[in-house]
Amino acid sequence: MNRQFAYPKGYSAYPRGGGGTFSISPHKFQPRSQPALRRRRQLFVKLSALAGLSLLLLFLLVPSWRALILPSISVGLFSSSHDDLSLETVRYYDLSDTQGTAMGWHREERVLMCTPLRDAAAHLPMFFSHLRNLTYPHHLIDLAFLVSDSKDDTLESLSARLTELQNDPDPKMPFGEISVIEKDFGQQVNQDVESRHGFAAQAGRRKLMAQARNWLLSATLRPTHSWVYWRDADVETAPFTILEDLMRHNKDVIVPNVWRPLPDWLGGEQPYDLNSWQESETALALADTLDEDAVIVEGYAEYATWRPHLAYLRDPYGDPDMELEIDGVGGVSILAKAKVFRSGVHFPAFSFEKHAETEGFGKMAKRMKFSVVGLPHYTIWHLYEPSVDDLRHMEEMEIERQQREEKEKEEKAEAERQQKMKQDTKEEYEQGSATAKKNTDKAAGQEADQRQTEAESSEKESSAKGEKEDAIPRNPEKEGSSQDKSNDKTY
Repeated sequence: MNRQFAYPKGYSAYPRGGGGTFSISPHKFQPRSQPALRRRRQLFVKLSALAGLSLLLLFLLVPSWRALILPSISVGLFSSSHDDLSLETVRYYDLSDTQGTAMGWHREERVLMCTPLRDAAAHLPMFFSHLRNLTYPHHLIDLAFLVSDSKDDTLESLSARLTELQNDPDPKMPFGEISVIEKDFGQQVNQDVESRHGFAAQAGRRKLMAQARNWLLSATLRPTHSWVYWRDADVETAPFTILEDLMRHNKDVIVPNVWRPLPDWLGGEQPYDLNSWQESETALALADTLDEDAVIVEGYAEYATWRPHLAYLRDPYGDPDMELEIDGVGGVSILAKAKVFRSGVHFPAFSFEKHAETEGFGKMAKRMKFSVVGLPHYTIWHLYEPSVDDLRHMEEMEIERQQREEKEKEEKAEAERQQKMKQDTKEEYEQGSATAKKNTDKAAGQEADQRQTEAESSEKESSAKGEKEDAIPRNPEKEGSSQDKSNDKTY
């Protein structure tokens, strides 16, 4: 068997060097020179430094990279607290910091301001003017709107005004987070006064409004909110400090008094919101006689509850900070602590103790031992919306006004005509008097001239006669005897 012969020191039987068949050029596998290795090491160092700097920048600027890199670096060696949770999908909230206090603006407590809108385009200019004037720090107020069942351009107008508000150059003007939700609830009741406030529509309308409020609240309430403020868009006048004024009372639920201005011919003013009231024995007895799904509404002859209404307790000169415990609340302006809603209180879209929506909300809050108060002497003013009767009466008044103005116009024209006639008569009289005087003076002058002429004629005749007598010869004896006779007769 042929075996390969090995030489000492490990050399094989193949020839080494020379020009044999198996000779290998040794220069192909010799180590690289030192400058080439140095350049390669420098390149590796630069690439490593660049990679490290890139990772550092990503770690500092991109939170998601921190969340990925930090656990790998720590390898579980460092314990993490709640403040160290840095995952993008994890949030930690301490709700003890959002309970709501009397000095919320000092503690930078956030307020969620909720406003349901339906065919409210005409009211938005007035509403946004109120928003601009609020003195509570705007960056602490989050706005939430629900546009439902609208037939006008409420949504478009709202979007335009929000854009203008948030782009205001005044840094104190823009608000915090803004949510606009659009959802229809099948509300068929028209927005005119007669339809909205008609007794037949109240129960169904209130239940759908309760659904709208609950949808808006559940979609926009955040763990960072300490207060929830409900405000209707058709409030005409309210203090700019209303949030601070209501918040200072530190109540779970608080409402102001709501009136509305009226024309002078209707009395000047009137209570508007009758849904803020204290419970009465008569109302409780009435509730026991109604069906399970019935809803009691205030201000209608069909339900005589004889409850003390917050609106009728108003004194224009009373203390605006005076508090009154109430059971039902009106929805025009409500300030409530967020914990009330987090505890499960909501706006019942069903008959809760024979009430729904805001009145049911007040009853439910009282049932859960929250404080519910109203301020009888702290008043805001709702926009006046004339009813059909008011419009009819105003049309009658307008007709009467036009008739009165027409009559006054005719009387004025008649008076001017009479005055003109008197003036013309006076002028004619004065002209006639002047003419008569002129004629009289002329006649007098002519008479004087005639008398003068006659006198001159008489004088001429006398002169002629005298001259004639002088021309006649006289008899002295006769004259003397005549003179003696006359003397004798005289004496």
